[in-house]
Parts: sequence; structure tokens; C-alpha cells
Amino acid sequence: MKTDIILILDFGSQYTQLIAKELRKKKVFCEILPYTASLNEIKEKNPSGIILSGGPDSVYNKNSPKLSFNISDADVPVLAICYGMQLIAVDYGGVTKAGVKREYGHTEINLAKNSKLFKGINRRTVVWMSHGDEVLKLPDGFVLNSKTENGVISGFESETKKIYAIQFHPEVKHTRDGEKIISNFAFNICGVKNLFEYDDFIETAVKNISESVGSMKAICALSGGVDSSVAAFLTHKAIGKNLKCVFVDTGLLRSGDRERIEDVFKKQFDFDIDIVDASSLFLKRLKGVTDPETKRKIIGEAFIDVFKKEAQRIKGASFLVQGTLYPDIIESVSVKGPSAVIKSHHNVGGLPKNLGFKLIEPLKFLFKDDVRDIGKRLGIPDDVLFQHPFPGPGLAIRIIGEVSKERLEILKKADFILRDELKKSGYYNKIWQAFCVLLPIKSVGVMGDERSYENVLALRFVDSVDGMTADWSRVSNDVLNSISKRIVGEVKGINRVVYDITSKPPATIEWE
Repeated sequence: MKTDIILILDFGSQYTQLIAKELRKKKVFCEILPYTASLNEIKEKNPSGIILSGGPDSVYNKNSPKLSFNISDADVPVLAICYGMQLIAVDYGGVTKAGVKREYGHTEINLAKNSKLFKGINRRTVVWMSHGDEVLKLPDGFVLNSKTENGVISGFESETKKIYAIQFHPEVKHTRDGEKIISNFAFNICGVKNLFEYDDFIETAVKNISESVGSMKAICALSGGVDSSVAAFLTHKAIGKNLKCVFVDTGLLRSGDRERIEDVFKKQFDFDIDIVDASSLFLKRLKGVTDPETKRKIIGEAFIDVFKKEAQRIKGASFLVQGTLYPDIIESVSVKGPSAVIKSHHNVGGLPKNLGFKLIEPLKFLFKDDVRDIGKRLGIPDDVLFQHPFPGPGLAIRIIGEVSKERLEILKKADFILRDELKKSGYYNKIWQAFCVLLPIKSVGVMGDERSYENVLALRFVDSVDGMTADWSRVSNDVLNSISKRIVGEVKGINRVVYDITSKPPATIEWE
């Protein structure tokens, strides 16, 4: 049975991925395309509906994004959000202008009766606005479906044209009935019936991988993280021993990571894995290096060097399995302009395409939540699926300054205690990410009635959904006290523990 699909045309909104995630939560399959997609590209996908995202531009700007076709020619229901609404207004003869009163944040609106988009929602509700331009006059053939307390048009529609336009963002959690609005559009207006089911996805993915690889072999750079683990399990289910996994021990891993790989993949599920100890190589190349970006570059290049060498030893291998997720694909086709590089991507396991292999990316249309649900159905243990995010460069970017064997051992011991205490207290699964950072400063302390002069360790705990924004976690003082006492008492070389209470933004989650 073919799954119904809703297409999202991206005009550069920071919330575009949230629209997709809200649909996926309802098992509605969706794809994000740039606004430059042609009518033919859209019709080839045979969508049940189209969503026009918001965006930072004004429709008045000379080079503001425009569709290359008349949206009515797609002949499917359309939900136009924010910039999308202004675009519809202009394209269909309405009047817009720069708003006299710019609206940002929570706004109360009044809903019109009988709109399919607002079925089951109270006539008065709170939404999240983020706009400067506003629609002054509706296009011919459209009717008002909502307005703000200030009398500003916040939505209009045409049931005959199957176009529903709203100024606010239903995809953000601050819009009280946002989930219901998206659900109404998908099910009541677009008539979506054939949902995206994980069991069907697994069956199709396994069949496709099996047919592609045949009797040849595939290689997977297995990091032990969620994405590469699920990609490996799917491929193993399809081709069994014709999958060869390569796990590179960089020496920059957490205590227990290598052992978990051996236990889960080798012992429990009988994967064919080469475990390569390259820790001395990584430490050698990092000697004397303190700049964070240089560290990343060195680690990435070393990883590729080691993997290439191992891959050349595997005869008959024609395919490379990677745990690429949909956000990676979306970023590569984003309509947003060049942005400042804050720091290079954490995932050093992203291998170059010129290795001579055909790519297998079974997860490339999935989000992290999808991947975890599929992993559960494949029988992958929870300690793999629900582990906290861990950067590709590993502990090297959690040691501020030069990475040495001694400093690595100190951080590994502290990090193990932190995770142990969080699991004992029940906090581990409540926090999105928690880790230690070894600082390049020492402080005076008193230990055993003697003066000490040792390292300072920072604890970083954050709550987040996708890592794009994050808030520091309000963990109980008792838990923080237990972690601090154990680290100072058990880890030689640390005499002070501090807690980072900075959100993202302005800070990043990782320190480097």
C-alpha cells in the first residue's frame, strides 16, 4: 500500500523542520522541498497536500522567493503559513503592506465559524506570531477565517480553491491548538488515509537493501551511536554476514563505549565487526593542538585515513552504509543563505563520497524519533537507542586545550561517575544531554588537611528537543551534590566541580 505524502515547500523558515516533525508525529509522511521545486517535480510525487512554510523575507523585497508556478495548478489542498500567506495574498490580488504594529510572540486571535482548518477548536485561542508585513485586503474569492485582537487579518481561505492561509505558526508549541490545526489540514482537508507505519518501512528498507547489494558486500562505519546502529541493524537484517562493520576506537570515547559495541553487536547479534584500536594515532596527531577547529579537522582526517585503510582490506565490498538522517538532507537543500560557521559539524563519521562505494542511506528520510522507534522494533537495546548525544570528535572537544592521555583518563573517570549517578537517580532519561568538560585551569583546594592545586571540571546538563536550542537542566541539588562528591573523592586530579547554567543561545551546548 502506497503511503500518502504531504509536501512542504521551504521559504527559509527556522521552523520548517518542526512542520515536518508534527506531521510525522501523526504518522503522516512528508518531504521538504525548496520553494524552487517545479510543478513537474511536485506532481511526480503525487502529494495529498502542500504546505508553504514561513520565511524571513518580505514579499516586497526585489529578490524575495517566489514559486515558479501557480499553486492552484498543483490541484491539491494548500496550507500557507506566515510568508506563505503573504505570498498567496499577493499572487491572488490581495493587498499587503509593512505592518504598522509588528507582532512577535503570543497573540490572541478570534476564529471564524465553520472553517475546516479550525474544527474542534475554541473560537478564541492563543497563537505564536512572528511577522512584520500584514495583509490589508483579502484576495477576491477568499474569506476571513481569523483575526487578532488588534484587528489584523491572521488568516483567510477559499474552500473552492482549497487554499488555507494563516499568519501564525501552528508548528511551534507556543500555539495552543497548533497540533489540531495541522491534524485538521492533513486528515479533514487533504484526506490522508494511508499512514507511514514503521513496520512497513522496515520491510521495504530490508527488501531494497537486499535487492541492491545482492551477493556483494557492504561496509558500515559503526560508531555505536543511534543512527549508525539502526542503519547497521537494517542492513544486517537484509544481507546478514555480507555486512562488514568497522568500529574505529579513537581513544576519545567514553568509558564502556567499546565494550558495549563488542557486547551488543558481536556477542548478542553476531555481527561481523573489525574493531580497530587507533588511539595512539589520534593522540599523536593531537599532540600540542589547542584550537577547537584544528582538533576537529585532525580527528576527521585521521578517522577517514583509518577507515580507508580498513576498507581496502575487505574484498568484494561495493557499498557503504551510513546513518544519514533527514535533517542532514534538508540542510543540504536549504533555501537559507550562507550563515556564519559557529563550529564544524560534530559528526566526523560522515565519510567522503570519493571512497569508491555506492551509498546505502536507509534512514535519509527519517528524524531521530523515527529512528529510535524503528530501532525498538528491530530489537536494539535501550542503552544504545536512548543514550545521550555524543559528538564525533568525542572527549577531545570536552577537554579544553591540549588532549593528553593523562587528561583523557581524568575526564573518562569523571564522565563515568556522572552517568552512573544520573542513572541511579532516574535523571538520565529525563535530560537530553549531560556531560563533563575538563577545563584548562587549576584551583586551590583543601584535601586531607593539605593544600591541593588541581583541575576544575564543569558539568553541562541541557534540556532540548533537537539540539537547535537548549535550556540548562534544573537537576536537584542532591543529585548535583552526589556527582560532585564522588568526582572529587574518586578522581585524582580534580578538586573543584562547577555547573554550567547557560542556555543555547547564547552559548552552544558543547564548549568547543
